[in-house]
This record gives sequence, structure tokens and C-alpha cells, in this order.
Amino acid sequence: MTVITHRRVLGSIVFVTVLLYFVWIRNSGVIPLSPHHVSYSETKPAFSRETIKQPEITSDTKPNIIFILADDYGYNDIGYHSKQYGGIINTPVLDKLAYEGVILENYYVQPMCSPTRTQLMSGQYQIHMGNQHKTIGHAQPQCFPLDEVTLPQKLREANYTTHMVGKWHAGLYKAACLPHRRGFESFFGFLVGNSDHFSHSAGCSCENRCTGIGYDLHENDMIADPKKWKGRYSTTILTDRAISIIKEQNEPLFLYVSYQAVHVPLQPPKDPAYKYMNISNSNRRNYAGIVSYMDYSIGRIVDALKQTNKWNNSVLVFQLFSKHQFKSAIRNYLIYVLTDNGGFTDDQSGNNWPLRGKKATLWEGGVRGIGFVNSPLIPPHSRGRVSHDLIHVTDWFPTFVQGLAGGSLNGTKPLDGFNVWETISDKKPSARTEILHNIDPLITTNKIPKNFRHSEELFTPTTNAAIRVGEWKLITHEPKKGDWSVPPELKSTLRKPAATNTYQLIWLFNIKTDPLETNDLSKAHPEKVRELLQRLQHYNRTSVPIFYPLCDTKASPSRYSNFWIPWGETDWKQFTQIKT
Repeated sequence: MTVITHRRVLGSIVFVTVLLYFVWIRNSGVIPLSPHHVSYSETKPAFSRETIKQPEITSDTKPNIIFILADDYGYNDIGYHSKQYGGIINTPVLDKLAYEGVILENYYVQPMCSPTRTQLMSGQYQIHMGNQHKTIGHAQPQCFPLDEVTLPQKLREANYTTHMVGKWHAGLYKAACLPHRRGFESFFGFLVGNSDHFSHSAGCSCENRCTGIGYDLHENDMIADPKKWKGRYSTTILTDRAISIIKEQNEPLFLYVSYQAVHVPLQPPKDPAYKYMNISNSNRRNYAGIVSYMDYSIGRIVDALKQTNKWNNSVLVFQLFSKHQFKSAIRNYLIYVLTDNGGFTDDQSGNNWPLRGKKATLWEGGVRGIGFVNSPLIPPHSRGRVSHDLIHVTDWFPTFVQGLAGGSLNGTKPLDGFNVWETISDKKPSARTEILHNIDPLITTNKIPKNFRHSEELFTPTTNAAIRVGEWKLITHEPKKGDWSVPPELKSTLRKPAATNTYQLIWLFNIKTDPLETNDLSKAHPEKVRELLQRLQHYNRTSVPIFYPLCDTKASPSRYSNFWIPWGETDWKQFTQIKT
């Protein structure tokens, strides 16, 4: 109740959430700044509390929530990390937002796309939705469970308008699965997991059951006109649509902007300013261009907030935008920048240095996300700092609905997330003390650790799982890709740690003292191993049966005029209508 009261006191403040899918470290090379970056290209700005003016507030307005998500963004590919650990990709817009806000250095997500997105939408762990294994495939008769109450649905109950722009990747086989049917009043974007950044088409290779290439750009339930959109860069068109919504929207707004960047295919914009020609590795060079253009595009969204701001006497609410003046009749903006999973390092484009592992693993490189928050909603004494409080992607559901919108959580299933608004805004300790990273019953082995005695109270470590409790993290089974990936441009100067035995089934790390996971302590602390195995067993008993169906031949886009549509519908032709 204290958080709700606090939110009402600050009710007129516009809350902008920028969530970035930071999938791990991807560094290399220098880019000459585009003219578009000039106003954001300063080095780390000095944080001056004296220049920050607190907004005038009323009790009858609600904060706008604009949540921007980047896909597969590397841990070391944002400026404030790369300057510390080595790397030279430029992100001046994001750096300014982070330096003058609250940087979240103990923020966690899931190791792959779909689980993070569904947990954001539901506030629940993936074990409670049957989504424990991998992502939701284009051709799988599966989606984010239809009996789940979604984040946009709860915000609509709190009198918000809700809009989504970008990548959905939470299932598409039925019309009821689509974002337009799950609480968003409008949707413009992509339904599948990845597509060409210019043609907006995606293939369908899945267990040899689904073939063909389909166009995948939609407006609500209709196909976005290929004649209008083919050839236009995905980051640009998503940013344009987000800006148009910001300019047209006057009511309390939840806008979810889910960029396709920086996911493969590695296609940078054609603008020569983003070519990074001094990077020798082509994948790395292309990736760097995608990152810098995304950074510029987020700056465009910032500019849109400036242009629509009608709030008198509030020009310097954000110092981080020292080159821009922001006003609003009734709102200010809070900016979150976060990540969904670790970076993909196999093709040398991305990098998670100095963290261990990559996307799709339970090492820190796969689950620790980049995040920061910046807003006048945060009191001056809480800005310009690094928070080490434990926060998870499931926490945004109750934080937004209850902590910021003053809404009710009644009607949802039991949530795994916590309202962490006061942790961010007022330095109060997080209510979260542990995180279940995952339990995947489809990744298992018959090997039994020596000296392990089966017990009903202990989780059997033959199944792949991981949990964080306080400072301690336990991983079971044989983790894949348990190595460190040095940024390509620094291989001559950095030496990575030696990998430990990758065939053991129990790993224990103190993440506070050893965030790089170099020193396995499972033998030195058997009592801590037992404690965390008990917690894993607790969660395992609450899990629902996994649902991971085979691909369906009916999904092939060639059956539907080469479009991706809800292919499980009997009356599928209505979904091939083109929105002109």
C-alpha cells in the first residue's frame, strides 16, 4: 500500500520504460559518429543534482509506461560496460540514460527469447507455464498459455491504453495467441523469432516438418502491406511507429517496443556512418553497426518525447538529456534499459566478456541482463548510482501494475515477481532474495554424481537447472558452452580463465565474490549445496508439465500465399488480408 500511495503522490509523472534485450558481450572497432549522434556523443556526463527540478504533481494522473526491448544485446556492447572491460562500440544515448539513472547490476532474465518475453507478460517463472524448454518455434502448435492474465490486460483494467510495436515471439498458431488478442489494443510488428531486417521474411526449417519462407510483418490481425514495407529497415520502421503512437497518445499509455535488433541476421543499416570499417571480422562489424543504429533510434524516441511534451516549467527534468528540453502537460518519463538473455558468441559477433557462457546457457553470460532506470519519478538521492539489489524480469509485472499504475493484481495466477519500485526509486532493499533460473526436464542424463544420495527433499542433479539464493548460485547437470569468450579486438591482450571440468553435475559459485564463475565451491560447501538442492526441489514440485510439441507441416508459409499467419485456424484466409 505504501508503494501505491507513493505512486499516487507522483501520479502525474510520465514513466517511460526502455527495456533492452542485452544478450551478451559483442565488441570490436570504432565507428565515426553519425551527425545524428552529435548531441549525445559527450563522454560520461557529470551528474548534478542541483540542476534537476522536481516535477509538479497531481493525484489524478498515471505514469505512461514505455518499455523498449532490444534482442540479443551483448553484456559488453554497451558503452558503460565496454569502457570498463574493453570494447569500443559507441552507445552515447544509452550511456547518458544509464549514468544519470539507476544502473541495475544484479538484474536477471532467462537464457532465451520466448521464456523472457512470456515471463514479462505474466510475472511467472517459465516452470509455471510449461515453457521450460527452449523457445516457441514458428511451426509449433504452441503459444504463451491462453489462460494467463497478461500485463497489458491488467494495465487496461487500470485505465491504460496498450500498444505493442516489434517482435512478439510468444506463439502464433492460433488467432487467440496474437498480441492484439492478448491485451494490446494495437500491434505492429513480427510474430516469429527472427526475420530479414529488410524483406521481413523468415524461413521455416523445423525438424524437416515445415519448409518455405514467409513474409512476417503484421498490423493487428492483418498483413502489413509488403509493397509499402519491404526494403525498409526494421529498426527504422519500428521506431517510426513508436514515435507516431507517442505523438498521438494522450491517455495513460503502455507502449511495448520490442526491437528485432540486434538479433541475427546481422544486417546493419545501409547508412555508411554505421559501417565500422576498421573491424576486421565481418560478423562483428555488422553487429556493431546494428548496435549503434539502435542507440541512435532510441535517441529519436527521446526526441519524440521532447516534441510531445507540454508540461510547463519542466524543461530540465532529465539532466541526461542536457541537449534536449522536455515538457509535458501532465507527465514525466521514467526510462528503463534492460536485457532478455545473454549474447550469442559463436559467430564472433557478440561477446559476454568477462562473464562466462552465452545465450541459451545458465551461466551468468546467459542469464545476467543489462539494465538501468532513469526518471524524475526517482528522487534525486537515488539517481546516478549502481544498484546491486536482486531483480528479475518477472518483477516488472507487479512493479508496473501495482507500484506505478496503482492497479490490482487480483485475478492473476500466483506471481513469482515482486514489486521493486521502492527498491529502484528509494534504495529500499529488494523483497527478492532468490531467483529460479530454470528447471528443464528435457535436458537430463543417466549419470549419478558420486556420493549423491537420493532424497525426497533434494532435487536430483541429473536434470539441468539453476537457482540463485542470496550470494550463492547452484547449477546442475552438464552446462553447455561453459567457457569465456574474449572480445575479438582484445584477444592479443586478454587471457581468459581456464575452463574447469565441464562434466560434473553439481556446480556452486559465490556470485558476489566470483561473478565470473571461475571457482566451483561445491566440494568446499556441501551444506550450501544441500540447501540449494532443497530450494530447487521446492520449485520442482510446483512446476507444471512441460509442453514442447513437434512442428506441424500445416505451418509452411507456402500454404498461405507465403505469409506467416495463425496457421492453426480453419478459416485462415481472413488472416492473409493486407492492411494498406
